[in-house]
Amino acid sequence: MRSTRDRIRHAILFELVGLAMMIPLGSLLFGLHGSDMGVIGVGSAMAATAWNYVYNLGFDRLMQRLVGHTNKSLTLRVGHALLFEAGLLVILLPPIAWYLGIGLAQAFVMDLAIAAFYVAYAFSFNLAYDRVFPLRGWDGAAAQPSR
Repeated sequence: MRSTRDRIRHAILFELVGLAMMIPLGSLLFGLHGSDMGVIGVGSAMAATAWNYVYNLGFDRLMQRLVGHTNKSLTLRVGHALLFEAGLLVILLPPIAWYLGIGLAQAFVMDLAIAAFYVAYAFSFNLAYDRVFPLRGWDGAAAQPSR
């Protein structure tokens, strides 16, 4: 299982890279000023960082208890990313609606678009992260860094 230090590195890298892509893309897609998208992005990143730590720690502990390891298959990775985003969607919907002064339905559509971006991003980032920072003792090609 990953250490606390590794989980912190993972969360910080994930959010920094995600923000660098999400703020300009979100500004273009939603027609928002960069500063508004920045507030949404940074606020979302702060909430997501906390959620990321709690969710992944809980997920890994549950996996460790149920199957004896934390090596995730491709199918499990897809489910992992979708469950993460569903939880984050519930957390972020009210603050986004409030900040932008829009209805929950409008905020939901916006949040779904952001979530769709982050589902693909989370899958790709986590797959790359596991290859760059593999856990010791993992077997199989999925845990080995590319050369």
